[in-house]
Amino acid sequence: MLEILSITSPIFILIGLGYFAVRAALFSRADMRVLGTFVIRFALPAMLFKALSERPFDEVMNSGYLIAYALGSLAAMGAAILLALKWRKRDFLSSVIIGMGASSSNSAFIGLPVAVQVLGPVGSVAMALCLLVENLLMLPLLLIMADRAGHKRASIVAMLRGTLASLFRNPMLVAIAIGFAFALFGLALPAPLSKVVDMLSFASGPLALFVIGGSLAGMGVKGMVADVTLITVAKLVLHPAAVLIAVLLVPGIGPELQAAAVLIACVPMFSIYAIMGQKYGLEGMCSAALVVATVASFVSISIIIWVMELTGFIPALS
Repeated sequence: MLEILSITSPIFILIGLGYFAVRAALFSRADMRVLGTFVIRFALPAMLFKALSERPFDEVMNSGYLIAYALGSLAAMGAAILLALKWRKRDFLSSVIIGMGASSSNSAFIGLPVAVQVLGPVGSVAMALCLLVENLLMLPLLLIMADRAGHKRASIVAMLRGTLASLFRNPMLVAIAIGFAFALFGLALPAPLSKVVDMLSFASGPLALFVIGGSLAGMGVKGMVADVTLITVAKLVLHPAAVLIAVLLVPGIGPELQAAAVLIACVPMFSIYAIMGQKYGLEGMCSAALVVATVASFVSISIIIWVMELTGFIPALS
């Protein structure tokens, strides 16, 4: 267990450092947005490109992994929506937002550091594949469901067109596409550019975690205990369980990628969850769930890694 804590503790210490830096007024929340923009537009795209371009194409493009992670995420989303509708008696819009929190991992900012520390470079490849599922399937589907539930007048075709347009402007997805192309054709960057990519890659993990902590500062946790509990348990327990079942059932996924999928699924929801909820007047519930899930994940991630090590799902950590 000490080996596991040596993996998870630095991650959450960096998150805590970002939180207290904002609380102590060393940085403002506006500063966190600037740092987050740097991470999203430069550091993480560089890391994704590096991870994909330096491996053979047949190793980084794993269709079984994509199918399994999609099936697990859809199952977690559907179960959370049904629980919200039947148990909590929430309306469909609120239930969809609950399903969003239950099935959308913070794969880039938290999932990546966890997977890389446990499994090494394969964690970066797994995170890139998860980003494809989240951005090309889960997020568009959830937004369409939420907008239709909110009685938006825009047609599904118009919403899809807008979603696709935003995807083409997403630096991380562009980096993934270029990385796949380099892997497919066996290309390599000139040495000076390769060093620039390396330097940006090294900044992505620590800075992303610092930004997560700073973004949580000032978010309140008030009321809505049942809804917040549902979202938190569904995200930290149900989602990884559903992904685990899927990766074991779908053929063609190696043990390392199976473990990486579960590790990425067990992290809290993405950091813009509260912003997404604000669009539908549910920012209070989303903010509270984000704070609770992030804090609780320190324990849940450690337990899941311990169980995976105990059962031989991942190599012994030492």
